[in-house]
Amino acid sequence: MTLTGVTGRRKGSIFEAQTKQPATPWPFAKRNRSASEAFFRNSRNAVGTHVLMRNVRTALTLKCPACSRATPHRFLYIRNGCDIFQCRDCGLGRTDASSFDPLAYYDDGYFSGRQSDGYADYRGAEPVLRREFARTVEFIQRRKPQGCLLEIGCAYGFFLDEARRAGFEVSGIEPAESAAAHAGDLGLNVICGLLSEATLKQLGTLDVIVLLDVIEHLPDPQEALALLADHLRPDGIIVLTTGDFGSLAARSTGPHWRLMTPPQHLWFFNRASIASLAHSVGFRVESSDYPWKFVPFSLIAFQVGRMLGRKIAASPTGNRFAIPVNLFDAMRVVLSKAPPCPDTSAP
Repeated sequence: MTLTGVTGRRKGSIFEAQTKQPATPWPFAKRNRSASEAFFRNSRNAVGTHVLMRNVRTALTLKCPACSRATPHRFLYIRNGCDIFQCRDCGLGRTDASSFDPLAYYDDGYFSGRQSDGYADYRGAEPVLRREFARTVEFIQRRKPQGCLLEIGCAYGFFLDEARRAGFEVSGIEPAESAAAHAGDLGLNVICGLLSEATLKQLGTLDVIVLLDVIEHLPDPQEALALLADHLRPDGIIVLTTGDFGSLAARSTGPHWRLMTPPQHLWFFNRASIASLAHSVGFRVESSDYPWKFVPFSLIAFQVGRMLGRKIAASPTGNRFAIPVNLFDAMRVVLSKAPPCPDTSAP
């Protein structure tokens, strides 16, 4: 089991972890010093011999997917029982969740308030979410007015439906069965499952690939982008959103940052590391910004309650109202395929 927890690019799913489940489901297993030491001792991504002491964690050398090489990492803190490390070269944050099962976690409860790091009431907030997704579609159309669009992690299909109304030919991949079924009821072409070569072959060549708050969930983001690159047209684009680990909000709040939610979030990007990751698989950053978002009040209350250790249930009134939010800690990035380097070897 590697630290990234996925099989090879051509052999299996990008999401699929080859794991042995603990007796107590992750992340509820109690922290165990000997188990932690065993992980770092046996990790195939770790270079050299590293000893984890009770209160002192030495620097690790790990393969960084953004840097595409082994780099020194420093220990930052523990969050939700997960050790958080950061690459000293590019600033990419990471954790290990080798026992985390995405298919078990991303179920109907994730969208209905039964998972503390999920949504308060995704379906109940549909009108607000659709208005926000329509704004994202308009943003995409300024770069690609039409074409074949794929969304990874499409949930109940609200974004895809808005994109279809705008003229795109749409498809999606979603691991949660209930969410994928709802998207299918909307007449959308959604495959229930995980991102893989076999799945993408069913969808053909794409003009736009969208990952809205998804890349931080993937066990190996470099392998995921490389796989998507193979199915993207030469002039196609990838539009993704993710948190900015280098933002003032992230740096000032540390382990209490609102997006520091392992084990569902495995990676914590900043602008440098997302650019480095893109470059490593033949992409370049066309643009990056920090857009304002209209967020359902019920979701804001739900997330604030989580940070305060309280559970605040969604209400119909809270689902109907949206609040404009921008903490400048969530970035929107557009990637395109980098042009090939000119051949300078010829006389």
